[in-house]
Amino acid sequence: MVSAFEGNRAETKTMLPVIGKFMAAHRLPDVTVVADAGMISEANQKAIEAAGLSFILGMKIPDVPYQVAQWRREHPGEHIPDGHVFVQPWPAGPSSKRRDQMIYYQYRADRARRTLRGIDEQVAKAAKAVAGLAPVKRNRFIALDGATKSINRELEAKARDLAGLKGYVTNLAACPDGTPVTADFVIGSYHELWNIEKSFRMSKSDLQARPIYHRKRDSIEAHLTIVFAALAVSRWIEARTGWSIRKFVRTARRYRTIEIQAGRQTITAADPLPDDLRQALDAINRGN
Repeated sequence: MVSAFEGNRAETKTMLPVIGKFMAAHRLPDVTVVADAGMISEANQKAIEAAGLSFILGMKIPDVPYQVAQWRREHPGEHIPDGHVFVQPWPAGPSSKRRDQMIYYQYRADRARRTLRGIDEQVAKAAKAVAGLAPVKRNRFIALDGATKSINRELEAKARDLAGLKGYVTNLAACPDGTPVTADFVIGSYHELWNIEKSFRMSKSDLQARPIYHRKRDSIEAHLTIVFAALAVSRWIEARTGWSIRKFVRTARRYRTIEIQAGRQTITAADPLPDDLRQALDAINRGN
């Protein structure tokens, strides 16, 4: 489904109406909202709970969680195992209107490696700026005290301690099949967001859905509907063929059927289709 709202409409007044319409259209008793931390404000999270809905959210980690700090105290000099998950129950208080929640902190070695490399690069740039060898730009590791510049080593240490950790919070009481909620289910569901990101990339590149500035609502909704329909067809083709839409378009557009009128005779010329493209077209035709 696709909906359009005025740009001055707060997101707290758009998300729940869209979810409500979606549930009504598909006759769903409940849905689970899965989103990144940057997409769901605290007000939205409270609104989701007030509506009786479930959520799985990525969360920012401002400080090293107690469970992580405790593990490091108990395992001095050791690295956290790759994929290790720390579990923190967060029960609702007696006067709280929210459900009990569970927070999962997962450590990934590859995520830590990428994060630490970024920290090293930022600290190196900060050192150059402090030494006067480079202009002071936006860098979180530069501390300014009047005209005095220095590297914020405390912040650097904190960032290194958090490297590799990602937080996930949910208020789910059970999985859709009734089994208890697990860290694998929550984290796996969150990582399915790559499908949304893929659709955004596809709309910008393969579909070439460039911004068009419309004035009337009918024009705006027509444009959004065309793009959304093209996206749906593209994803359907990918599901039927196993090809990316980029590969399908680039392969298929090279083949043309040409009709030549010679007097009363019509001559049709066409390049023979390769086997892989013929199989892809057959898969599409079987789906009609």
